[in-house]
Amino acid sequence: MRRQIRDSRAIVTGASSGIGREIARQLAHHGAAVVLTARRQQRLEHLAAEIISQGGRAEVVAGDLADPQTRQAVIDCAKQCYGGLDILVNNAGLGGVGLFEHADCHRLRRIMEVNFFAAVEMIRLALPLLKQGRNPIVVNVASILGHRGIPYCTEYCASKFALRGFSESLRAELSLHNIDVLVVSPGTTETEFFDSVIHRTAEPPWPKHKPASPARVAACTISAIQRGRHEIIPYFWGHALVWLNRLFPRFIDRLMTRWVR
Repeated sequence: MRRQIRDSRAIVTGASSGIGREIARQLAHHGAAVVLTARRQQRLEHLAAEIISQGGRAEVVAGDLADPQTRQAVIDCAKQCYGGLDILVNNAGLGGVGLFEHADCHRLRRIMEVNFFAAVEMIRLALPLLKQGRNPIVVNVASILGHRGIPYCTEYCASKFALRGFSESLRAELSLHNIDVLVVSPGTTETEFFDSVIHRTAEPPWPKHKPASPARVAACTISAIQRGRHEIIPYFWGHALVWLNRLFPRFIDRLMTRWVR
């Protein structure tokens, strides 16, 4: 059955830029009422104003999703302003760049707090509303690096592997309540991600690929929500990496070692 987005109620985390901002825009364009959350309040307010000016509905809750009070405020906003929740998009994330041996435990803990634990706890808080929602769905924005780990992003890869594995397990459990779980695994995308990493100790010598636009990733995500997909990889080179890793894992292992300097 095709899911209708019009008149649904959605939360989008990490909505101040990149993929999250585009998902929020496109959900609103399709008729969803959205709660926007991220740390940068001014950007959220600009996005909300844009959505409202086009006839949509948007509310803003600014804060750090690693903070339990922020997570609760987001859920309370959806309940109080829209009367419930149908779509939860966990998109907020951050990373660090550099070899594992050159970082301390704080980089790992911060990345896991935002990329994994915050998403998991948002789901936990949202479940009572989702159970009462209309064709409810959880959308976890992971990464192609949740399929294949690469050097210089060890902590980020670990967080996305964790989110993807959690999502697979949770999908079976939430089927009891008719709640879908979609995992979006983007590849290289035109975002501010690498401009805002929390810790950088090196510039990795990765090969360059033409990045996907956030708008395209968002459009693929909206289509997947409507169609009830379980996972999408909206990036050609991401698909290529996944299949090569499945078919020739030792070759990919050797290839990765060539990037370490």
